[in-house]
Amino acid sequence: MTPREMLARLVSFNTESQRSNLDLIHYCRDYLASLGVESRLVPSPDGEKANLYATIGPQRDGGVILSGHTDVVPVAGQSWTSDPWTLTERDGRLYGRGACDMKGFDAIALALVPEMLAAPLTRPIHIALSYDEEVGCRGARVMIAAMQQHGLKPSAVIVGEPSMMQVVTGHKGVLRMRTTVRGYAVHSSRVDIGVPAVMVAGELVHWHTATMAENRARAAAESLFEPPYSTLHVGEIAGGSAVNITAERCSFTHEVRGIPGESLDDYQARYRAKAAECEAAMQAIAPQSGIDIEVTSETAAMGPEEAGAAEALCRRLTGDNGRHVVAYGTEGGLFQQAGWSTVVCGPGDIAQAHQPDEFLAIEQLEAGTRFVRRLIAELSR
Repeated sequence: MTPREMLARLVSFNTESQRSNLDLIHYCRDYLASLGVESRLVPSPDGEKANLYATIGPQRDGGVILSGHTDVVPVAGQSWTSDPWTLTERDGRLYGRGACDMKGFDAIALALVPEMLAAPLTRPIHIALSYDEEVGCRGARVMIAAMQQHGLKPSAVIVGEPSMMQVVTGHKGVLRMRTTVRGYAVHSSRVDIGVPAVMVAGELVHWHTATMAENRARAAAESLFEPPYSTLHVGEIAGGSAVNITAERCSFTHEVRGIPGESLDDYQARYRAKAAECEAAMQAIAPQSGIDIEVTSETAAMGPEEAGAAEALCRRLTGDNGRHVVAYGTEGGLFQQAGWSTVVCGPGDIAQAHQPDEFLAIEQLEAGTRFVRRLIAELSR
């Protein structure tokens, strides 16, 4: 099966993050089994989804992990020219949900397994497919733990997110939260004895703006990131029932995108301290009021490594000697936290990710295929 044929098969599975990915995972397991390759499945806590990892080549240390996620973002509300679940070629582009982000890389790795098996590999190639990357890298966390328990000790991890085959050595981390302010409703003419949840929420929203302004003021001029500082953002907010009633409830979702070297835990602690100040003032008026904070997802940043093995390997394979970082998050930071040298390098343009009429240029599919074939040759020496 060619990478293009495999991509068509993978795209045909609707693996939106709110749905199960088991049909795709079972297909990959059966495909690998037909080639004599055993897979290990690592299920989600509810059993509705699963990760898969498999080893091709000798059972020894020093291999390379090819990591990709299987979930895709929803197509609801988007206007597509063609069926998002049918790979469609137009003008040198392959259209379909996930074609770029990131079933293209998954397809290349899977389609080239026969070539891996035929090669005299001296170090193994591990294929790792995860669930729920798009909603906080949930699957990768349990998959990495299972790999460690299994005794895998790779020399490098290549996360195949779309990078136009450039070697990306750093990305920001993401902390996402939901805050609910529980106020005390009274007539607005006596706001002094009420707790207006919307106004308290406004103070917390302003904390994000002020903290980001501080970050901007001390941004390092030499930073490769755009923007060159950690950003904070409030994306959704809802609360209140009438203009003349102090709001009993207000909730909002928010995030921090932190540059490598800055602690997401520190941002969370600072935010919780601000919320505690607000809560104390609220409860002095109405003891039943309060602030609830829920962490909905956290993705670790990935930082450039000193003499990183993954970076050196991918630079040899691609010829890319540029310095590249990205603002979006990946599973790379989690692999790095496990102590494994990691980079992001994969086919496609991230600008296509999550878009209607998402596509992967055929030339990028071909470039990714050449890259993995070079890796096979590298590990056969």
